[in-house]
Amino acid sequence: MSNMHRIRWFDQQIREGNYPNSSRLAEQFEISRRQAQRDIEYLEYSLRAPLQYIAQKRGYGYEDKTYVLPLLYMTEEEKKVLKFLAFRYRQYDYENAPVVTRIAHLLDRFTDEEDSDSCGRLPVFEANPLLLQNFELLTRAIRERRVVHIAYNDQAETARLRIWPLRLVSRYNADYVVSYCERQRKELVLRLDGIGQAAVTEETFEYTAVEAAEENKASGKKPFVAKVLLAEPCKGASWNGFPIRPVDGLVYAVEFYDADSFLQHLLVSEWRRLLAPKWLQERLSVKCRSALDRLNTNESEE
Repeated sequence: MSNMHRIRWFDQQIREGNYPNSSRLAEQFEISRRQAQRDIEYLEYSLRAPLQYIAQKRGYGYEDKTYVLPLLYMTEEEKKVLKFLAFRYRQYDYENAPVVTRIAHLLDRFTDEEDSDSCGRLPVFEANPLLLQNFELLTRAIRERRVVHIAYNDQAETARLRIWPLRLVSRYNADYVVSYCERQRKELVLRLDGIGQAAVTEETFEYTAVEAAEENKASGKKPFVAKVLLAEPCKGASWNGFPIRPVDGLVYAVEFYDADSFLQHLLVSEWRRLLAPKWLQERLSVKCRSALDRLNTNESEE
């Protein structure tokens, strides 16, 4: 339901001397108190209503009884445009950032939509079916941390990539998905209109491992490399978030920066032998002996 329906009801309640407030508005239309307060602010600041809160009545009235609610109607398409403009204002990096932020907030208040998803979903309108579908797929993949296979059109060539979508952004009048590419082992910024096809897999990725790798790469720190004999071939260029490459048969080289995190990974993963480095073998052995000692202690106490 449009917020104009709620505002008209609120205006009518004031004129009838019922002194409405945000609680009554929320109860009447089964919305949140936050949304109700936003509606009241919209009436006061955007529609210039001379609202006055009367403490004795615990509700609102008009200071100027001659105020008339303007006949304002906005289509869903126009709301999407305003929402999109607000999104773009927030994305651009201006020197007068506080002013731009206020403009974005003002544009947002012209619509009655709730806050956008935490995954950073982009507003979409007047788009072709394929673009709409890819928006939906990538939004879900970001939220659920799913690996995605895409066909990406880069100039005259079409590349098939296996990516970990991280977030959606808007830059320079175009929309992009920031992703980690397993094959290239780095972050890529891909134009959404360059994605021909997208398929979300059932595989998940560990975003924290990607972040750590990127931060260490930026600082120039070289990763440690472990040689591990796996129980079965590894599919893809990562082993539960750790970059991996084949060496010989089922022997793989696995890169990591934090030894404790990697040891924890070894304790819960399927593998046959840790071949190198020796210092990592010793630390894993100590960790396992410590766990066995605690287990034996518990058994003896029983």
